Amino acid sequence: MRSLYNILFSIFFVLASPYYFVRMWRRGNWRAGFNERFGMFSIDFKQSITNRHVLWLHAVSVGEVNLSTQLIRALEPPLPNAKIVVSTTTSTGMGELKKKLPTLISKIYYPIDRRKFVNRALGTVSPEAIILVEAEIWPNFIWRAADLGIPIFLVNARLSERSYHRYKRFGFIFRPIFASFAGVGAQNEQDAARLRELGCRPEAVHVVGNLKFDAAQTKVTGSLDVAAILRRAGVPPGAPILLGGSTHDGEEAILADVFRRLRTQIPDLFLLLVPRHFERSRDAARDLQKRGLKVLLRTDVTADTQLKPGEADCLLVNTTGELMSFYEHATVVFVGKSLTAEGGQNPIEPAALGKPVIFGPNMQNFPDVVRAFLTDDGAVQVKSVFELEQKVGELLANEGRRAELGRNALKVVTENLGASERTVDMILSQLSNGEIYIKK
Repeated sequence: MRSLYNILFSIFFVLASPYYFVRMWRRGNWRAGFNERFGMFSIDFKQSITNRHVLWLHAVSVGEVNLSTQLIRALEPPLPNAKIVVSTTTSTGMGELKKKLPTLISKIYYPIDRRKFVNRALGTVSPEAIILVEAEIWPNFIWRAADLGIPIFLVNARLSERSYHRYKRFGFIFRPIFASFAGVGAQNEQDAARLRELGCRPEAVHVVGNLKFDAAQTKVTGSLDVAAILRRAGVPPGAPILLGGSTHDGEEAILADVFRRLRTQIPDLFLLLVPRHFERSRDAARDLQKRGLKVLLRTDVTADTQLKPGEADCLLVNTTGELMSFYEHATVVFVGKSLTAEGGQNPIEPAALGKPVIFGPNMQNFPDVVRAFLTDDGAVQVKSVFELEQKVGELLANEGRRAELGRNALKVVTENLGASERTVDMILSQLSNGEIYIKK
């Protein structure tokens, strides 16, 4: 089984490498830490973990990094002797780790899942426990960790329909992997049942809730002055702002058309767009300009920028890690990847700020979250572009309704807090034999 996987992975690695290297190049900063992807680490990193009790957390990209920072805050008090190492897969994730975590927490890139690279990485880091944030399952890494007797935890676990059926189809590979987890923190009972069906030991699976609710409560920190950015972009004080957050291909154009039509009724309306992948920003800008919009890129706003009202119709945010800061200044929020793509993006973040939230029909990655918001009238779901325009227009015209939606959304978030503490309790219960970890 392992031999078959490694043969197939080697073929995939050779064929897919050009595509992934191009993506890394487009995102930038790909050279820094590049050797870490092959399990080779700097002398400074090796020295920082020497004779330490290492706890390794893995966060794939930006979304998982936000969860990891919240989880680390909950883990540090009961584990004062642990040296925490956090890995990520993307350069954008690494940028967020460096922004949000102190220097005493080591940040590395996750190794490519070839046996040689994984063995080298685990041999160097030598963790005493591993925590995987959400369903990032790489067989060689988990096989090697299990062979070394390292307890592995899967937290904030969720399974999309696609992932569930893929793991089930290749059960001969994945059932032993799922069975090896020391603890699994599922978001809800449906995911818990599926994880048990895929091979997780029933006693290892715990329903702890969604870490994203706790992470969304984290206060926005940093020196980003969004009010000043908007002022320099020529946005009049108090002007209504339609914000599209984590948008995907095609959604910027849709929001541009909606914006143009609504602006005939609301002349000072301003459009703020934050694509999910910042490297798409230039293409998105061209789509907007074809529709007659005057577009200003976030990176073009400097201390010397001072546009007059009307000189820019739209601010396109081509940076990472700033979405929550911009959410704070939105009048109405549309959550992306819900109209032109499937899965949806996180609606909890704007809801935690008490913003009126709208999303499209494709929110498959957040079924329980969506259900909670809709049941308690904390968000609006639309089925079409026509309905999107109608609902955005209604909310922009009705301050009372916006406030009501925001209050209800914040109530849903508050009622779902506590997943971090329950996750930590699950982890500590499995590490109870390791007195080196737990604070007495």
